Amino acid sequence: MNVKQLNSVARAMVAPGKGILAADESSPTIKKRFDQINTESTEENRRVYRQMLFTTAGAEQYIGGVILFEETLGQSSDGEVRFPKLLASKGMIPGIKVDKGAKALAGYPGETVTEGLDGLRERLAGYREQGAQFAKWRAVIDIDEAKGIPSRFAIEANAHALARYAALCQEADIVPIVEPEVLMDGAHSIEVCQRVTEEVLVEVYRQLALHRVVLEGTLLKPNMVISGKKCSTQASVREVAAATAQTLLRTVPGAVPGIVFLSGGQSSEEATAHLNAINAMGRYPWEVSFSYGRALQASPLQAWSGRPDNIEVAKDAFFKRAKLNGLARSGDYDASMESAA
Repeated sequence: MNVKQLNSVARAMVAPGKGILAADESSPTIKKRFDQINTESTEENRRVYRQMLFTTAGAEQYIGGVILFEETLGQSSDGEVRFPKLLASKGMIPGIKVDKGAKALAGYPGETVTEGLDGLRERLAGYREQGAQFAKWRAVIDIDEAKGIPSRFAIEANAHALARYAALCQEADIVPIVEPEVLMDGAHSIEVCQRVTEEVLVEVYRQLALHRVVLEGTLLKPNMVISGKKCSTQASVREVAAATAQTLLRTVPGAVPGIVFLSGGQSSEEATAHLNAINAMGRYPWEVSFSYGRALQASPLQAWSGRPDNIEVAKDAFFKRAKLNGLARSGDYDASMESAA
């Protein structure tokens, strides 16, 4: 394990003003996105769409890393340059989603555990050869107060899997992004989200320590502390920022180079506003950044709509979202910028 190299890669992805593009949608997920714009989800259409994002001029000013799906890792640009090499040439570090998805947790109805550890050591070696320098594994924690979800066991099972994955990544000199997502679905309050998120993060870092994962060579991809979508009282931007900052300061060791939030169902504007508010509150022991999928891609996807003649307009839409989130990194975003050209 080359700790210096792992730390260097992690820090490069969250350099000031930069964050991560999550372009790792599974085949079923990207089909849903394409269905919304009446575009068939063929391998070629997926390649063209992702090439559009990767070749957006200037995006590298704000995008330090890109998470790829396995299919995309092996694809090439029109100029027959493999996507990992293309991204690296622009200063955007290529990474890979390695988990196999959340599956039902036996004995615990309504809860899940993420699978994909079998054969992971060998897969990581192959991904490294293809150019991946970091990886991502997502654990999913739901909240259903009426059913007593999440259970303590579900939290422990997911944290244990995250730690095993992270240790295997570092063994292969790949930076692990550790993603324990507490879902914003449900009717729970922001206070309940905060309590559950803190319990999850405490267990995640306990397991990472047990697995001897070097924190300096990791990134954390957590949810923001936010009201459930069905909650009758929706917390304000300031309340979300305050609760999120408090939770992270309580639970995340300062040795971690960066925190890259997931957007988790927020609108593009909400995700940017929340990130901005968190950073506007002050300085932290880690970089506070983004690893957004939909919050970076919703507007360019709509602008593109599967039409070749829309590619430049879609690139402009992607660049704008990347820039606004780059500004939110330093608390310099303002909602009035949304309407600016």
